[in-house]
Amino acid sequence: MLEKMGAFFDARLQGYEDHQLTSIQSAREFYPFTAGCLPQRDGAKILDLGCGTGLELGYYFETVPAAEATGIDLAPGMLDALRRKFPDRSLTLVRGSYFDVPLGEGAFDAAVSVESLHHFTQEEKVPLYEKVRKALKPGGYFILTDYFAASDQEERFRRSEYLRLKAEQGIRDDGLYHYDTPLTVQHEREALLSAGFSSVCVLGSWGPTHTLKAQR
Repeated sequence: MLEKMGAFFDARLQGYEDHQLTSIQSAREFYPFTAGCLPQRDGAKILDLGCGTGLELGYYFETVPAAEATGIDLAPGMLDALRRKFPDRSLTLVRGSYFDVPLGEGAFDAAVSVESLHHFTQEEKVPLYEKVRKALKPGGYFILTDYFAASDQEERFRRSEYLRLKAEQGIRDDGLYHYDTPLTVQHEREALLSAGFSSVCVLGSWGPTHTLKAQR
């Protein structure tokens, strides 16, 4: 049964962090690794897409406590939990879809997203990535740690299953529903380059999870 994205995650808020850290292969490695890829200086301005309860931000604040983070998420319960976790940190939290929320121009030193963007097509991601690139300062970059399809066949199958489930449930709107439809790393790279990023490289890999760095 497909569920609206925000409702799906809020319904699983209890135990969410334990699930992320214990059920996803090597999560205890790639969350701190991702945080270590972000600017390691006080006052750095970070944009977090699909921030959830802030697992990556927790690791980041351990080393850069004076960073300024803006987090965007659809789930109000997740944002409330994040706010409670870090009452003494510089946090701006926005409830909404990162596809719709204005990001401004030249505002951030880096953007990051962890285990959030594997629900969307290449075509959906390109305009979002254009917006993210414009939101970065000169020299800024985007760190993407996510789950990727192992092959074109897997990518096509996951997408076809999502469309089949929508049809079975009679869902005809364009709302965001939770179902994993990961791209391959190559197709993700193509989306980022199509959005105008100057280069994209793989910084780390843990099974199906990879960390990509896209340079503005």
